[in-house]
Amino acid sequence: MATAPTLRAPTYPLERVTLGNGLRVILAPDRTVPVVGIAVLYDVGLRSEPIGRTGFAHLFEHLMFQGSANLEKLAHFRYVQSSGGTFNGSTHLDYTNYFEVLPSNALERGLFLEADRMRAPVINEENLANQISVVKEEIRINVLNRPYGGFPWLQLPEVLFDTFPNAHDGYGSFEDLEAATVADAWAFFDQYYAPANAVLCVAGDLDPAETLALVERHFGDIPARPAPQRPDFGEPAPTGQRWHTRTDPLVPNPAVAAAWRVPDPVGDLTSYLPFVVLAEVLSDGDAARLPQRLIQRDRVAIEVGCYLSFLGDPFDVRDPTALLIQAHHPSGSSAATVLSAADAELDRLTADGLGPDELARVKVRIATRLLRDVDPVLGRTLALATFEQQHGRAELLAELPSRIAAVTDDDVVAAAATLVPERRAVVELVPGERA
Repeated sequence: MATAPTLRAPTYPLERVTLGNGLRVILAPDRTVPVVGIAVLYDVGLRSEPIGRTGFAHLFEHLMFQGSANLEKLAHFRYVQSSGGTFNGSTHLDYTNYFEVLPSNALERGLFLEADRMRAPVINEENLANQISVVKEEIRINVLNRPYGGFPWLQLPEVLFDTFPNAHDGYGSFEDLEAATVADAWAFFDQYYAPANAVLCVAGDLDPAETLALVERHFGDIPARPAPQRPDFGEPAPTGQRWHTRTDPLVPNPAVAAAWRVPDPVGDLTSYLPFVVLAEVLSDGDAARLPQRLIQRDRVAIEVGCYLSFLGDPFDVRDPTALLIQAHHPSGSSAATVLSAADAELDRLTADGLGPDELARVKVRIATRLLRDVDPVLGRTLALATFEQQHGRAELLAELPSRIAAVTDDDVVAAAATLVPERRAVVELVPGERA
């Protein structure tokens, strides 16, 4: 057996404080480059949407860019870009984030901009109608009029899960979006956008004492509101295979995706990490097992991938989540044939274990990607904020490479043994008139 590689990550000094209004603040100074990253994560995502308001979390992300207490529409854009910075926001299953990267001399400007919309965004009939139209067009472009647009991230959850929070279409239906009112938006803001429901992370070229003073100046007097009680989204795993076939006139080739429930990525990270490694063993690179078996040897697939969580990032999601295998295949092979070949490869892995140096190679690839992703200040800022919000420990950023290194061959084999047909949900996508 190959010697486990030594995988180390740089450590970043962290300072943590909670303001009087409940806002959690993480400071991560790194004076090597005159750049700062600012990220605000709110503990509200696609799973938080009420019944009848599908797509609302994403819609609200758009509304937060439409002006704020002291800034007219587009002012946020103008102030960041005129400072030489970039900005954006994104909606995830379990959180929504807003972020900027700026020259360090524009730190206070960035803090003011985020504080101003945390204090009071501009939510009115005009902005709501405009952003509903924007989101609907986004759905048309990214899902309805694009081959494989919702495959499988919008289609598999409704097969794997039974409860509305986990199973519904987080992009939203046009009917639900059009029914949203200004009162709904203000209620959503009051409930989820309280300082106590947020994490602010500032990383990069900063002096901690000076930065904390600026944070207090701009965020400290935002009125406190209680953070909402986070629901328990847990539900039992399937006890039998679930299979759903969908037709789509836009797809040139059929495709299939299967999902299996995995351990809690927050409450049981030790049991979850072997599945992260397993996904890489199965599909990371042309030498990985599924490309070799399905594409090179059996020639039943054109493209294949394996990953954790429906949005593809294994470390930004809470329970319940899943491991997915996704394949596009020629019309001459069937979804059942593709999955049969994948099953055979999983059986081989379970029976024979990993090959010489296979685990070491995969661990190094994972660690390299983790380190590469957090080397830029934006990647580091977002990762620190996410680990603090999801796990309560931003320090996990520096610990992950060593925890990945601790995963053994037996751990990976045991994880592979759980990926049996009786536990999976399947979506088969075939060309044809949309149902």
